[in-house]
Amino acid sequence: MTLPASAAGAIAAIVIMALVTYLTRAGGVFAMSRVPIGPRIERFINAMAGSVLVAVITPMAIHGDWGARLALVATLMVMLTLQKPLPAITAGIVTAALWRLW
Repeated sequence: MTLPASAAGAIAAIVIMALVTYLTRAGGVFAMSRVPIGPRIERFINAMAGSVLVAVITPMAIHGDWGARLALVATLMVMLTLQKPLPAITAGIVTAALWRLW
């Protein structure tokens, strides 16, 4: 599918992406409303969050530049120390920004 490089094409792309996002989320809610949540399903859902995180981080650690790698290390260290995600994310962003500033 090719969209024209115009304002109408940009709006069409935004509407299509919004529709796909909505259908994905609504489909998940619809599917999970039909599944009884027992201990096994709950373990699966909890494990899924970690799996997605690893899937996002691994390519960045392998193929990213040193700024990305140092940001991952800084994020990990702050998260292990403070056990709070917001300072850990901030440390990662600041580390990458400082590395790339030079």
